[in-house]
Amino acid sequence: MTPFWGEFIGTMLLILLGDGVVAGVVLKSSKAENAGWIVVTLAWGLAVVMGIYAVGQISGAHLNPAVTLGLAAEGSFPWAKVPIYLLAQVLGAIVGATMVWLHYLPHWSRTTDQAAKLAVFCTAPGIRSTWPNLLTEIMGTFVLVSGVLFIGANKFTDGLNPIVVGALVVSIGMSLGGTTGYAINPARDLGPRLAHALLPIAGKGGSDWGYAWIPVVGPLIGGLLGAAFYCAAYKTQCQPWAWGIFLVFIAIAWLAYFKERKHEG
Repeated sequence: MTPFWGEFIGTMLLILLGDGVVAGVVLKSSKAENAGWIVVTLAWGLAVVMGIYAVGQISGAHLNPAVTLGLAAEGSFPWAKVPIYLLAQVLGAIVGATMVWLHYLPHWSRTTDQAAKLAVFCTAPGIRSTWPNLLTEIMGTFVLVSGVLFIGANKFTDGLNPIVVGALVVSIGMSLGGTTGYAINPARDLGPRLAHALLPIAGKGGSDWGYAWIPVVGPLIGGLLGAAFYCAAYKTQCQPWAWGIFLVFIAIAWLAYFKERKHEG
């Protein structure tokens, strides 16, 4: 199996299990209906673990464009492979989301809430505010990518790394996920959102394309920020691009702060 198919299959499995738990929690007449946030965050963490175990030896199991970009920027992954990994991840996410739609086929027509149906496929903020939402996605993905790099710098018993990464994702979901639904992965949001737009889902409504750029751009910036932080902390050096990412983060943080101040006023 090639790395392309490894990333495709790993991301497909990630979305099948991750979006699958959201469907079980929010769709009507599911036995898991209203199971809650803890169930969602735990299942997403386990989905990551399963995806890594499935294809880790084949592609490294990035399963996330932000991780791929961060590893390339940090220097442990070749830039030449980035485009094919990103394509595989998005396509795998589309197929995984399609499988979720098929699995829950009788439940779509019985669910009247269009927002709930969209939530199965992609994220949306609890409070819609552009700069704070973008900042949230940057910070969550910063923790993910820097955490993956820190984990990789340590020695674990063979086979334990995927479980540790899964625990990291659970921690992010529980601690930082309540604001925007913690996409922290452009493929995880964009691929299923495309599936939502294309599939004949009963009473689905719109795909919220006005918000769609935030869970793509935010994680990509966050992935670079995580790589820059790791380089500064572990390699005691920062390339010019890293200083640029630090400045971008500071600028977005200030915009988010003043946006909220204006709202409070």
